[in-house]
Order: sequence, then structure tokens, then C-alpha cells
Amino acid sequence: MRSFNSIIKISLFSLVLMTSCEKGLLDTNSLTEYSEKDVWSDPSLTQLVINRLYKEFDFVFSEGMKCGLVDESNQTFAGLNFDYPTISPDYLPNRGNSFISWPNYYKSIRDCNMFFEKKDEINWPAGLIDGKTLEERMTGEITFIRAFLYSYLVNYYGGVPLVTKVYGLSDDFKVARNTYAECIKFITDECDKAADLLPVVQSGVNDGRATKGAALALKARMLLFAASDLYNTEVFPGYGHPEFLRYTDGNRESRWKAAKDAAKAVIDMNQYQLYKANPGPTDDVSQNIIELFTLKKTGEDIFVKYIGPLADTRGYGRYTTPNGYGGVSTITLIGELVDDYEMNDGSKFSWDNPVHAAEPYKNREPRFYANVLYEGAKLKPRPANAVGYDPVGVIQAGVWQKWENNAMVEVWGLDTRKGVFAPHNGGYTGYYSRKMLDISVNQAFDPQTVPWRYFRYAEVLLNYAEACIELGQDEEARTYINMVRTRAGQPPVTESGTALRDRYRHERRIEMSLEDHRFYDVRRWVIGPEVYHPIHGVNIVYKLQPDHTTATAPTITPFVVGDRKWVKASYYFPIPRTEMEKNDLLAQNPDYN
Repeated sequence: MRSFNSIIKISLFSLVLMTSCEKGLLDTNSLTEYSEKDVWSDPSLTQLVINRLYKEFDFVFSEGMKCGLVDESNQTFAGLNFDYPTISPDYLPNRGNSFISWPNYYKSIRDCNMFFEKKDEINWPAGLIDGKTLEERMTGEITFIRAFLYSYLVNYYGGVPLVTKVYGLSDDFKVARNTYAECIKFITDECDKAADLLPVVQSGVNDGRATKGAALALKARMLLFAASDLYNTEVFPGYGHPEFLRYTDGNRESRWKAAKDAAKAVIDMNQYQLYKANPGPTDDVSQNIIELFTLKKTGEDIFVKYIGPLADTRGYGRYTTPNGYGGVSTITLIGELVDDYEMNDGSKFSWDNPVHAAEPYKNREPRFYANVLYEGAKLKPRPANAVGYDPVGVIQAGVWQKWENNAMVEVWGLDTRKGVFAPHNGGYTGYYSRKMLDISVNQAFDPQTVPWRYFRYAEVLLNYAEACIELGQDEEARTYINMVRTRAGQPPVTESGTALRDRYRHERRIEMSLEDHRFYDVRRWVIGPEVYHPIHGVNIVYKLQPDHTTATAPTITPFVVGDRKWVKASYYFPIPRTEMEKNDLLAQNPDYN
């Protein structure tokens, strides 16, 4: 699929817009660079600026996805997990570009502000594309992009300075933080403006640019977050500036109502639908879910980042593919997530249940088989250099005890840290991720082109259900939760009250796993201590039997892979000390020195 993201790679020269303000002795046009005047008069050059700004959202499909910073994955490279979240004003781990830095967010916001100051100088063409003029579409895109950038800042730091103008060298750069309430109002108001300007569909080469649905989905997400516990309860008593962290009035019900209405506005567009929402009794539901996350486009997509062969040279697939298939398996699932997948009858899995423990991968829900690579799971034929060891193509994360030369020897599976293929790339937990993995690609050499879905319809349905639960509208909430569960091949939920809230949170954890949602959910629900604790993997052993034969079925037992510990300050990130030193009007977040 050709989209505007394919064009981004050839637009790097647009960076020359950051040209010197000083003129030479002769006021002549450069033959090798575009001047600022050129950029802000020609809509084609302005478009290149917008293309670059789309790249400034938090980086995705890298070894630093946020799943390693929460109870979803264990990342094999040092420094990519929150074992102990020891962040400080002097140190915010890069985490493989999971977070863009404070100054880089504001640099991109400055470029957005520059557009608003210069857009009246652009020679806008007449005519409509997808029902909107080019001026409307570009203005809507920049409005959305700036709101999205501020959403990252606010979700990480709380209230931040709302900068809406371009500062010059002679200006005073010291700006105080706005309150959390002011930031949420600004972002959601900008989303409304963007929704009015943007088309419902971006067609042709514009496919992938922001749409009305993307703007409304961002608004719905931010209003849901704003109604949540972190921003409405006193998590840090005694902090001198609570207005930067949360709302300080008691009108929380109205915030849940606003979140509900915002999600319903997306639903009422009638533009999106769950992919294969009503599977039949003979349908392969697991395959439906695999397709949802590997197809280039589905009706569930609201805002996606298309990935071209050159746009993601590191390749998410390479980081999740087991080492025995030529991957580096940086991202491996932890037992806590794997265990949370239900049985196919909707009941909970438990290691304390002897039937479950004996065959832990039997009779699990369809999303388990779509998303988890476990011992014995069939993936695809092995590479040529490994097919002799495994002609079937199944995950080998265990060890076989064998009797040779009157002694027991251990033969380790191909996908372990003691296998014959790149053992240093093996995982520690006994699990790998299947989600968003394109098995048609040779991950050892070629990057996959599966898109990253920033917003999809299932999230909107779950957002709506959460707001309904908090408003006491349990029947309505169950209806929307069960839409998602029906697509997943699972029986409907029937709970009410607190039990329904717990069931909903579990459903969201499974449905949205590895999509960079859990990191925020843990924080906004204020459940850090419940989540950050010792994490588990599984030991998988095909035991040597008394007759010196090797068992054909493995014995699988959980074990502790490593420790994780919650640090309360991590509900918010610290403002970098370099920014604090430049701007003494900033107040630091609580529990940071």
C-alpha cells in the first residue's frame, strides 16, 4: 500500500527550513537550500514539514516498546525494563525511543506553532480533496499533531507549559506550568478544531494522515485518562502544587460523562467496525486475530502508521522472533501476562489447578494462540540451517533430558539461551510474542511492513465501556465489552459493580496487550504496587524417565525470572534538570530532588 509515509524518507531535506536568520551581504536565493520564505509560501514544501512532524510521535516497533516497562514483557537487553524505576531529573532512560525527550517534544511543537504563524502566507490552491481544501486539511493535521504531542507530555509529566507561539532570540523563555485541567481542556479543544477541519477519510497517497476519527479518538482517550484515579485522587499528599498533577475540584462524574460522550462520538460516526466481529462456529478465531494485527489495513483502523521497508530498518518482527528462527527475541512475554489469558470457557487459568498445570497450553482462549508463542506452538518452517533440527517448525523453549553413554545429558531447544543458534539472543521466560508478527518475512534479514495502530476501534469500545462502568451503567458497559469478547470467541461477561470493573480491566489488558496501553493504564488506575513485583517465566523439561527414555510431554513449572519494584514517584516523570535550570518558573514533580 502506497501512503504518505512512503514519501517521508525522501523529505529529509525539509529540515533546511531551520535556516539562519542572518542574511549575507547579498540578499540572493540559495541554489542548494530552500529559504524559510520558500517553505512557508509553497504548500508542497509545507507538506514536507508536516510529513516530518508525523514521525515525532513516540517511536514504535522497536526494542524499546513500553511493554518492557510494565507487566507485559521481559526485554533481554539491559536497561530496557523497569526492574527498579530509578529515573531522576538527571536520568530518564531512552528505552529505545519509547519516549521522546522533553526538549524534542517542544521542538516539534514549535514547528507546529510556526505553521500557525505562517499559514496565511502560503499560496493555498483551490479545490477539494476528500471534501476539504488543502488549507483545511493541513491546518487540521497540524492541529491534531500538536494536540497529540501535548498528550504525551501531559501523560508523562502532568500539567506542562502550554506554548502556542514561536519564541525569538530576544523573548523571555521562562514559562510556568499550566494546570492539568488547563492542559486537558487545551488538548480536547484542539481535537474538536482538528475534527472540524479534517476529512472523514484520507484517500490515495494521503491514506495514513490524520482524519476526523483520529482527532475524536484522541479526545476520547484523553478524557478517559482525565477521569481516572491518578488525576482525581490525592496520590501525593503534601505536594505543594496539586493543580499540576490532577483536578482539584470534586466534579468527577462530569468527567466520566465527558469521556463517555467523546467515545460515543467516534462510535456514532459509523465509520469503523471490529474486524470479523461475529465469527461463526467453524471460524478460526485465532487466525482472524492474527490477520487483524498483520494486515496492512482493516475497517478497525482509525489512525495507523504505515511502515515501509526503509522506514523501520530495525524491524519489530526481528525483535520478537525467537533466536532459533533468526530473530534477536529482545521482547519476550512474561508469565504474568501469559497466565492472564483465559480458558476457552471464560474461566481463569491457574497453576493451582492440577488440570491446568498438567497441560497449561490446552483449551485456552483464541487470543492466547494468536498472541503467544509457547512450547510446542507451530510457527513456520525453520531457516535452512535449522530445519534439520526441527522439520516441523514448532517453538522449542525447553530442555530434553536424554540418556547417552550411561549418563544423563541435556539437549536444549533451538529457542533457548543454550541452543545451537545465537543462544545470547534467546529469551529468559520460555515465551515469545506472536502478536503483530508477519511470519511471511525472513526476520533475520528483512524488516516487516506491518503498520502500527495508534488508534483502533476496539479501544474506543472499551473506553466507552469503562466510562459506563464508572457511571454505574453496567448493562450498557457489558454490551460494549461483549462486542470485543464476541470477536475474540469468548463468552459474554455477566458481572456487575466492582466485579465488572475488575473484569473490564482484565479484558483491556488482554485485548490491548503490547500496544503501549498498559503502561498508561497502570498509572492512571494507580495500581503500580500490584503490578511491579517479581516476574515469572517457565521451566520446561522433558524429563528422563526410569527406563532411560525421554518423556514426550514436558513438565512445566513457573519460576522467578527477576524482580521489579514500584517506586511511587514513577506515576509521573521528572522534569529534566536541564530544563529546570533554564526556567526557574517550573515546579518539579513530587518525590524528585
